[in-house]
Amino acid sequence: MKHRLAPFTTLALLLAGPATAQTAPAAAPPAVGKTVDADPALWVVKDADTTIYLFGTVHVLKPGLTWFDEAIRDAFDKSGNIVMELPPQDPARAGETQQIVLGLAQAKDGKTLTEKLPADKRAAYAAVLAQFGQPASAFDMFEPWFASVILSQLALAKAGFAPDSGAEAQLTAAAKAAGKPASGLETLEQQLGYFHGLPQADQVKFLLSTVDEMAKFGEMLDTLVDRWSHGDPNGLAKLINKDIAEEPILYKALLKDRNTRWAAWIDSRMKQPGTVFVAVGAGHLAGQDSVQEQLKPYKLKAVRVAY
Repeated sequence: MKHRLAPFTTLALLLAGPATAQTAPAAAPPAVGKTVDADPALWVVKDADTTIYLFGTVHVLKPGLTWFDEAIRDAFDKSGNIVMELPPQDPARAGETQQIVLGLAQAKDGKTLTEKLPADKRAAYAAVLAQFGQPASAFDMFEPWFASVILSQLALAKAGFAPDSGAEAQLTAAAKAAGKPASGLETLEQQLGYFHGLPQADQVKFLLSTVDEMAKFGEMLDTLVDRWSHGDPNGLAKLINKDIAEEPILYKALLKDRNTRWAAWIDSRMKQPGTVFVAVGAGHLAGQDSVQEQLKPYKLKAVRVAY
């Protein structure tokens, strides 16, 4: 079976969250060229004394894309606190973060990663590693999901995308400058645990999808960013839902279950007065299982902000 970019890699890029970006080696940011204006979608949920803005992010972007202005900036400025998928990471606790990542990423079943791959796929996997100057055994001590995430991030960095240019990085810096409290809906362990908890067969499929489509990563994310920049959640949903029935386990773990939990959090937060800016991966705010759809059982309506 051919392992297609959609939905595995597409879902990971849009839904996995900033935790995956933190697992990859830092890359030098590309030079900034012309500035391009973007107008991503923004929603608001409100009652008499509570306002919650919902903003969909892209976790890695190219420098030079301006989006943090107009209605997005206005909503941010009006908000008393910022809530993202993860709380801002403390550089002083980098060692602790590394231990969390290694604890979830290292294989504990006694088998090497190469042994877990089908024999006819090992050469292609080794060839991809060689593109980044790595031996075929580079990830043998790790679980397949981890190799897939690292290879994805390396490919995206090569294509000019960087976590430091992503929406979360800019929002975190702005919150710190404004003295706004910033928190997370999930922990690092939870985010990486979604991958760690996948059955081995699905992890292997995830990795093989990454290997097969390595050359197309930059092009695919360019398409995703274009839909995002034009405020086109329906376009994002079509990309996410493409062939999604083939990978229901990943879809449920990375998107549907999390959206359900976040909708419950929003319902609970609506019982407290104040204004909150919530920023999660754009894929969570698109499609039939979006956060907005999950709010309906709570009789809450997310309204698109026109700008």
